[in-house]
Amino acid sequence: MINLKEKTAVVTGASRGIGLEIARVLASRGASIAMIATKENKELASSLEAEFNVKVVSYACDVSSSEMVESTFKNIIESFGAIDILVNNAGITRDGLLMRMKDEDFDDVLRINLRSVFICTKAVARHMMGRRQGRIINMASINGIRTQAGQANYAASKAGVIGITKSNSMEFAARGITVNAVAPGFIQTDMTAKLNEDTINKFKESIPVKDLGKPADVANLVAFLASDEARYITGQIIGVDGGLNA
Repeated sequence: MINLKEKTAVVTGASRGIGLEIARVLASRGASIAMIATKENKELASSLEAEFNVKVVSYACDVSSSEMVESTFKNIIESFGAIDILVNNAGITRDGLLMRMKDEDFDDVLRINLRSVFICTKAVARHMMGRRQGRIINMASINGIRTQAGQANYAASKAGVIGITKSNSMEFAARGITVNAVAPGFIQTDMTAKLNEDTINKFKESIPVKDLGKPADVANLVAFLASDEARYITGQIIGVDGGLNA
């Protein structure tokens, strides 16, 4: 079993969905967790802390703001002693056909999905480089590889995540820091829960394994990439998509 005891993980977008499941799985492997979301959630942090007997602290932070991220990460290092793992999971969607897409819808998605990866990675890079160790896992998407109409902003942001992952992996490799990305396909989240049964069945038929993924499928891969067992894996974009992008 993957052992992350004595490790501290920062997870952005950790209040729900895939981000929350990542925090849960990392905590279940023994990692202390700094949960970052737009709003502080002490109750959720206390619940995870009690369930897994690890330190969990919730932080409110706009991950697209350099000033807020730098301040928050400084507080995390002071509280936990170090940051060993960074999971850049924060993300939003503002889908729409290009001719109807507002400028702010494009900008907001790039700001949260891509700019935050740059800012959070930059905030922790010097710290990890000084310790000559670290794991950075970025949340990409199958839509950054093969996309569909109405997602120009989202697809661009996730393709950008893939690019920054590959570039940063080359910059940091000699300092013992790995940088990888996870590219989920159709995962059961709050968004898919809003879809009708016919739409979900069509999605399932398009997937070789004929089923949607679960947040735990993504979180389990993140836990592996965060572990010592993944020391020789860097610069990779790994799909969790049931074979959809095979």
